[in-house]
Amino acid sequence: MTAWREFTKGLWDENPVLVLLLGMCPTLAVSSSVKNGLGMGMATCFVLLGSNVVISLIRKLVPKKVRIPCYIVVIATFVTLVEMLMTAYAPAELNEALGIFIPLIVVNCIVLGRAEAFASKNTIGRSILDGLGMGAGFTLALMALGGVREFIGSGTLFEMQVIPFKHEFMLMKFAPGAFVVLGLFLAGMNWLTMRKAVRDGKAYVAPAELNCAHCHLCDLGKDQND
Repeated sequence: MTAWREFTKGLWDENPVLVLLLGMCPTLAVSSSVKNGLGMGMATCFVLLGSNVVISLIRKLVPKKVRIPCYIVVIATFVTLVEMLMTAYAPAELNEALGIFIPLIVVNCIVLGRAEAFASKNTIGRSILDGLGMGAGFTLALMALGGVREFIGSGTLFEMQVIPFKHEFMLMKFAPGAFVVLGLFLAGMNWLTMRKAVRDGKAYVAPAELNCAHCHLCDLGKDQND
Protein backbone atom coordinates (compact mmCIF):
# COMPACT_ATOMS: atom_id res chain seq x y z
CA MET A 1 0.00 0.00 0.00
CA THR A 2 1.40 3.40 -1.00
CA ALA A 3 1.93 6.22 1.49
CA TRP A 4 -0.85 8.25 -0.11
CA ARG A 5 -3.27 5.33 0.06
CA GLU A 6 -2.30 4.70 3.68
CA PHE A 7 -3.22 8.28 4.54
CA THR A 8 -6.40 8.66 2.46
CA LYS A 9 -8.04 5.38 3.52
CA GLY A 10 -9.25 7.07 6.72
CA LEU A 11 -10.81 9.94 4.80
CA TRP A 12 -13.31 7.80 2.86
CA ASP A 13 -12.92 4.03 2.44
CA GLU A 14 -12.31 3.37 6.14
CA ASN A 15 -13.64 6.58 7.65
CA PRO A 16 -13.94 5.79 11.39
CA VAL A 17 -17.35 7.47 11.74
CA LEU A 18 -19.10 7.07 8.39
CA VAL A 19 -17.83 3.58 7.48
CA LEU A 20 -16.50 1.81 10.57
CA LEU A 21 -19.02 3.43 12.95
CA LEU A 22 -16.48 3.95 15.73
CA GLY A 23 -16.48 6.72 18.33
CA MET A 24 -20.25 7.16 18.26
CA CYS A 25 -20.48 8.71 21.75
CA PRO A 26 -18.41 11.84 20.99
CA THR A 27 -19.77 11.92 17.43
CA LEU A 28 -23.37 12.25 18.58
CA ALA A 29 -22.64 14.33 21.67
CA VAL A 30 -20.30 17.09 20.46
CA SER A 31 -21.22 17.47 16.78
CA SER A 32 -23.81 20.15 17.50
CA SER A 33 -21.63 22.76 15.73
CA VAL A 34 -18.67 22.96 13.37
CA LYS A 35 -16.54 24.53 16.10
CA ASN A 36 -17.17 21.70 18.57
CA GLY A 37 -16.56 19.07 15.89
CA LEU A 38 -13.25 20.70 14.91
CA GLY A 39 -12.08 20.91 18.53
CA MET A 40 -12.96 17.29 19.32
CA GLY A 41 -11.50 16.06 16.04
CA MET A 42 -8.18 17.84 16.51
CA ALA A 43 -7.85 16.56 20.07
CA THR A 44 -8.51 12.99 18.95
CA CYS A 45 -6.13 13.38 15.99
CA PHE A 46 -3.35 14.50 18.34
CA VAL A 47 -3.89 11.49 20.60
CA LEU A 48 -4.11 9.11 17.63
CA LEU A 49 -0.87 10.38 16.12
CA GLY A 50 1.10 10.39 19.38
CA SER A 51 -0.10 6.99 20.60
CA ASN A 52 0.44 5.37 17.18
CA VAL A 53 4.06 6.57 17.11
CA VAL A 54 4.89 5.42 20.66
CA ILE A 55 3.10 2.08 20.35
CA SER A 56 4.84 1.38 17.04
CA LEU A 57 8.17 2.13 18.76
CA ILE A 58 7.57 -0.20 21.71
CA ARG A 59 5.57 -2.92 19.93
CA LYS A 60 8.43 -5.46 20.08
CA LEU A 61 9.24 -4.70 23.71
CA VAL A 62 5.78 -5.12 25.24
CA PRO A 63 4.79 -8.68 26.25
CA LYS A 64 1.64 -9.84 24.49
CA LYS A 65 -0.33 -10.49 27.68
CA VAL A 66 0.07 -6.94 29.01
CA ARG A 67 -0.08 -5.06 25.72
CA ILE A 68 -3.57 -3.61 26.23
CA PRO A 69 -2.82 -2.06 29.67
CA CYS A 70 0.41 -0.66 28.22
CA TYR A 71 -1.42 0.81 25.24
CA ILE A 72 -4.01 2.41 27.53
CA VAL A 73 -1.24 4.02 29.62
CA VAL A 74 0.32 5.46 26.46
CA ILE A 75 -3.04 6.76 25.23
CA ALA A 76 -3.90 8.20 28.65
CA THR A 77 -0.61 10.11 28.67
CA PHE A 78 -1.44 11.85 25.41
CA VAL A 79 -5.03 12.48 26.51
CA THR A 80 -3.75 14.16 29.69
CA LEU A 81 -1.38 16.26 27.62
CA VAL A 82 -4.05 17.41 25.17
CA GLU A 83 -6.46 18.12 28.04
CA MET A 84 -3.86 20.34 29.73
CA LEU A 85 -3.12 22.15 26.45
CA MET A 86 -6.81 22.79 25.80
CA THR A 87 -7.36 24.01 29.34
CA ALA A 88 -4.47 26.45 28.92
CA TYR A 89 -5.07 27.69 25.37
CA ALA A 90 -8.51 26.72 24.04
CA PRO A 91 -11.52 29.05 24.50
CA ALA A 92 -13.40 28.43 27.72
CA GLU A 93 -16.70 27.83 25.91
CA LEU A 94 -15.10 25.09 23.79
CA ASN A 95 -13.72 23.36 26.89
CA GLU A 96 -17.14 23.55 28.49
CA ALA A 97 -18.87 22.16 25.39
CA LEU A 98 -16.49 19.22 25.01
CA GLY A 99 -16.41 18.58 28.75
CA ILE A 100 -16.00 14.96 29.79
CA PHE A 101 -15.53 13.77 26.21
CA ILE A 102 -11.89 14.88 26.13
CA PRO A 103 -10.83 12.58 29.02
CA LEU A 104 -12.98 9.83 27.50
CA ILE A 105 -10.71 9.76 24.43
CA VAL A 106 -8.77 7.22 26.54
CA VAL A 107 -11.48 4.63 25.89
CA ASN A 108 -12.38 5.80 22.38
CA CYS A 109 -12.64 2.73 20.12
CA ILE A 110 -10.90 4.57 17.29
CA VAL A 111 -7.72 5.19 19.28
CA LEU A 112 -7.45 1.79 20.97
CA GLY A 113 -8.56 0.04 17.80
CA ARG A 114 -5.81 1.63 15.69
CA ALA A 115 -3.25 0.89 18.41
CA GLU A 116 -4.18 -2.79 18.54
CA ALA A 117 -5.00 -3.41 14.87
CA PHE A 118 -2.39 -1.24 13.17
CA ALA A 119 0.33 0.54 15.18
CA SER A 120 1.30 -2.62 17.08
CA LYS A 121 1.97 -4.40 13.78
CA ASN A 122 3.50 -1.71 11.55
CA THR A 123 6.45 0.64 11.24
CA ILE A 124 6.56 4.19 12.62
CA GLY A 125 6.15 5.75 9.16
CA ARG A 126 3.01 3.79 8.33
CA SER A 127 1.65 4.34 11.84
CA ILE A 128 2.07 8.12 11.46
CA LEU A 129 0.20 8.09 8.15
CA ASP A 130 -2.53 5.89 9.63
CA GLY A 131 -2.94 8.17 12.66
CA LEU A 132 -3.05 11.31 10.55
CA GLY A 133 -5.50 9.81 8.06
CA MET A 134 -7.86 8.37 10.65
CA GLY A 135 -7.68 11.56 12.71
CA ALA A 136 -8.39 13.72 9.67
CA GLY A 137 -11.29 11.48 8.65
CA PHE A 138 -12.76 11.66 12.15
CA THR A 139 -12.36 15.46 12.23
CA LEU A 140 -13.94 15.99 8.81
CA ALA A 141 -16.88 13.73 9.70
CA LEU A 142 -17.52 15.62 12.95
CA MET A 143 -17.26 18.97 11.16
CA ALA A 144 -19.64 17.85 8.42
CA LEU A 145 -22.19 16.58 10.93
CA GLY A 146 -21.74 19.70 13.07
CA GLY A 147 -22.10 21.97 10.05
CA VAL A 148 -25.39 20.39 8.96
CA ARG A 149 -26.83 20.40 12.49
CA GLU A 150 -25.71 23.96 13.18
CA PHE A 151 -27.00 25.30 9.85
CA ILE A 152 -30.38 23.55 10.02
CA GLY A 153 -30.76 24.29 13.72
CA SER A 154 -29.93 27.97 13.83
CA GLY A 155 -28.82 29.10 10.35
CA THR A 156 -25.20 29.65 11.44
CA LEU A 157 -21.78 28.27 10.54
CA PHE A 158 -18.84 28.73 12.90
CA GLU A 159 -21.34 30.74 14.99
CA MET A 160 -21.73 33.32 12.20
CA GLN A 161 -25.28 33.97 11.01
CA VAL A 162 -25.78 32.77 7.43
CA ILE A 163 -29.58 32.73 7.25
CA PRO A 164 -31.66 34.63 9.85
CA PHE A 165 -33.92 32.27 11.78
CA LYS A 166 -36.88 33.56 13.74
CA HIS A 167 -37.04 30.34 15.74
CA GLU A 168 -34.27 27.79 16.17
CA PHE A 169 -34.90 24.17 15.18
CA MET A 170 -34.11 22.72 18.58
CA LEU A 171 -34.17 19.08 17.44
CA MET A 172 -30.77 19.61 15.85
CA LYS A 173 -29.30 20.70 19.17
CA PHE A 174 -29.89 17.35 20.85
CA ALA A 175 -29.11 13.65 20.38
CA PRO A 176 -32.23 12.76 18.32
CA GLY A 177 -31.20 15.33 15.71
CA ALA A 178 -27.69 13.89 15.69
CA PHE A 179 -29.10 10.39 15.04
CA VAL A 180 -31.20 11.68 12.13
CA VAL A 181 -28.33 13.55 10.47
CA LEU A 182 -25.88 10.69 11.03
CA GLY A 183 -28.37 8.23 9.54
CA LEU A 184 -28.71 10.37 6.43
CA PHE A 185 -24.92 10.62 6.12
CA LEU A 186 -24.55 6.84 6.41
CA ALA A 187 -27.27 6.26 3.82
CA GLY A 188 -25.53 8.68 1.47
CA MET A 189 -22.15 7.01 1.98
CA ASN A 190 -23.60 3.56 1.29
CA TRP A 191 -25.39 4.78 -1.82
CA LEU A 192 -22.25 6.40 -3.23
CA THR A 193 -20.12 3.36 -2.47
CA MET A 194 -22.57 0.92 -4.07
CA ARG A 195 -23.05 3.18 -7.07
CA LYS A 196 -19.28 3.32 -7.61
CA ALA A 197 -19.05 -0.46 -7.36
CA VAL A 198 -21.80 -0.92 -9.95
CA ARG A 199 -20.19 1.65 -12.26
CA ASP A 200 -16.89 -0.25 -12.05
CA GLY A 201 -18.65 -3.54 -12.74
CA LYS A 202 -17.92 -4.93 -9.29
CA ALA A 203 -19.97 -6.25 -6.41
CA TYR A 204 -19.95 -4.09 -3.31
CA VAL A 205 -17.94 -5.71 -0.50
CA ALA A 206 -17.97 -4.13 2.95
CA PRO A 207 -14.55 -3.29 4.48
CA ALA A 208 -12.95 -6.15 6.40
CA GLU A 209 -12.94 -3.97 9.53
CA LEU A 210 -16.73 -4.36 9.68
CA ASN A 211 -16.35 -8.12 10.02
CA CYS A 212 -16.36 -9.27 13.65
CA ALA A 213 -13.94 -12.06 12.77
CA HIS A 214 -11.41 -9.42 11.72
CA CYS A 215 -11.79 -7.19 14.79
CA HIS A 216 -10.57 -9.43 17.66
CA LEU A 217 -11.39 -6.74 20.26
CA CYS A 218 -13.72 -9.21 21.98
CA ASP A 219 -10.71 -11.46 22.52
CA LEU A 220 -8.81 -8.88 24.57
CA GLY A 221 -10.36 -10.05 27.82
CA LYS A 222 -9.46 -13.64 27.04
CA ASP A 223 -5.83 -12.69 26.51
CA GLN A 224 -5.70 -10.98 29.89
CA ASN A 225 -7.23 -14.01 31.67
CA ASP A 226 -4.97 -16.60 30.05
